Amino acid sequence: MNRGPDGKRRSVTIHDVAREAGVSRGTVSRVLNGGHYVSPAAQTAVNNAIRRTGYVVNRHARSLITGRSDSVAFLLTEPQERFFEDPNFNVLLRSCTQALAAQDIPLLLMIAGSEDERRRNLRYIQAGHVDGVLLVSSHSGDPVAGELQAAGVPVVACGKPLGQQARIGYVAADDREGARDMVRYLHASGRRRIATVSGPPDTPGGVERLAGYRETLAECGLPADDLLIATGDYSRASGEQAAELLLRRAPDLDAVFVASDLMAQGVLDALSRAGRRVPEDIAVGGFDDSPAALSTRPRLTTIRQPWDRISKEMVRMLLARIGGEEPAALILPTELVRRDSA
Repeated sequence: MNRGPDGKRRSVTIHDVAREAGVSRGTVSRVLNGGHYVSPAAQTAVNNAIRRTGYVVNRHARSLITGRSDSVAFLLTEPQERFFEDPNFNVLLRSCTQALAAQDIPLLLMIAGSEDERRRNLRYIQAGHVDGVLLVSSHSGDPVAGELQAAGVPVVACGKPLGQQARIGYVAADDREGARDMVRYLHASGRRRIATVSGPPDTPGGVERLAGYRETLAECGLPADDLLIATGDYSRASGEQAAELLLRRAPDLDAVFVASDLMAQGVLDALSRAGRRVPEDIAVGGFDDSPAALSTRPRLTTIRQPWDRISKEMVRMLLARIGGEEPAALILPTELVRRDSA
C-alpha cells in the first residue's frame, strides 16, 4: 500500500510498478500476463518492482482480459464425511495447494458426493469459474469425468479414470505392483493362508490391488480361494466388518492384505476383539502409508504411495492441459514400508 496526497493509504497500482521498474505500463501488463515479448532484463525489473511495492494482481480485471479465472478446482466425488475420515484426501489436498501456491494459483475445494452436489458443482465449473479440475476418487460409471471432458474443461484425475483412460489425463500410483510387493512379502515371511480386504470394485485401486493380490498368489503357488476375499469401501468400519467375515469363513487365515490403511485399522480392531495376536497369529499389511499407519498398535506395515509427487505431477499436468497440451498419463512406483504388523 502507498499513501496518497491526503496521507491515506491506497492500493498499489500497475502504474506504481511501472514507475518503480522504469518501464512502460504495457510492459508490466505483458509480464503479468505471461511475459510474452518482454526482455529478460525488463521482466526482472518488473518482478523486483512488484516485490518492493507489494503489488497484488487484480485477478478479476486480469480474467476479463485473458478469459481465465486463474484458479483450479479440487473436486472430490465422495460424501463429505469421507473427506474428514480418510487422511489421504487431506494429504493430497494440502500437497496440491502447496504446488499451486508456487504458481500463485488458488485452489477451490469442491465435494460432489450426491447427485445435487454434482449438478451444482458442474454448473459452477462449466460456467468458467475455474480453469481446470483435479478430479479425485472417480468411480466407474460416474458421469462427472465424462461431462467435464465433453464440456472441454481441462481435467487431470488422481488414479486411473476407469473407462476414460484414453480421454482424460491421470497420475496414479502403481496399485497392482504395490499389491504384489505386499503379498510377496507376506508369503516370504512364511504366511500361506493370505486373505485380502479389497477396495470397491468400481475404483481403480479396488480393481488393480485385487488383481495384484490374485496374480501373486498364483505366482507363489497358492490356490485362489474366494473365501479369503472380502470387499470394503475404504472406511474403517468396512475393514472391521470384512475382517469379521473373513474370520468366520477362514478361521485358519494367517495374513491379511488390506487395500487401505484406514480399512486396516478396522481389521486390527476386529482381530483384537477376536483374540488374534498381530503379527504372531495373523500378519496385517496395508496400503497408502497414510497417517493412519502410524496410529495403529502395532504400527502398520504398508505400501507407500508417493503423495507429494502425485500432487506435484497432477498440478504440472493440469497446467499443461490448461495451456493446450494433450492429456497424458503417469504411473509412479510405490514402496514397501516394514513396521510391526507383518
